[in-house]
Amino acid sequence: MSVRVEGLTKLYGKQKAIDNLSFSIDGAGVVGLLGPNGAGKSTTMKILSGYLRQDTGQALVMGLEVTQNLLDIKKRVGYLPEHNPLYTDMYVQEYLTYVCRIYRVAQPQKRVNQLLEMTGLHPEQHKKIGQLSRGYRQRVGLAQALAPDPPVLILDEPTSGLDPNQLTEIRALIRETGRDKTILLSTHIMQEVETLCSHVLMLARGRLVADSDFPSLRAAHPGSSLEDIFRTLTRHS
Repeated sequence: MSVRVEGLTKLYGKQKAIDNLSFSIDGAGVVGLLGPNGAGKSTTMKILSGYLRQDTGQALVMGLEVTQNLLDIKKRVGYLPEHNPLYTDMYVQEYLTYVCRIYRVAQPQKRVNQLLEMTGLHPEQHKKIGQLSRGYRQRVGLAQALAPDPPVLILDEPTSGLDPNQLTEIRALIRETGRDKTILLSTHIMQEVETLCSHVLMLARGRLVADSDFPSLRAAHPGSSLEDIFRTLTRHS
């Protein structure tokens, strides 16, 4: 089992961000994590990546409980948060070398070259990150998430704000990466979900309202688009 969440609850004051949440993800592929703003998507992703501690319940990645194995989790989970934090004064190659050394990657320069090739960053490797377009910055964010070659990737709205050309390129990269890794992808773009994802997890008010592959989800809502299903399930939660 790549990811397992059991009875996860997180409170901010008296507000429940996630409420007794349970689901599991097994094997390679791209799983869409959907929900309206404030549904608990980012909170769930931060807990799974070890950046936030839950109040109750368990989060396990590759069989390891996250809060008890933080260092091991950092090597097994690549995380790209919604607001991609980068050192804009560093050069692309310099930054990726720095990330690889933090992870103690064997042969860091070889891995940097692999990351540059994988993400299409070779032409930009000698530029400062602050000089890059948003699309290329997202590529740098994906490259740093991939640096330790983790089996699980958590991507929080990785295509937000990209132009159509950038969208196509980043989606292609995510699709290719999902062939041998488990990817949990948060997005508000229904077309992107249908293009990339084989399975959907849908949250509303911190609770799971759908956990299904596409054929089963459509069979349960005949004649409805994914957008219609989303509105129905999140409105009635």
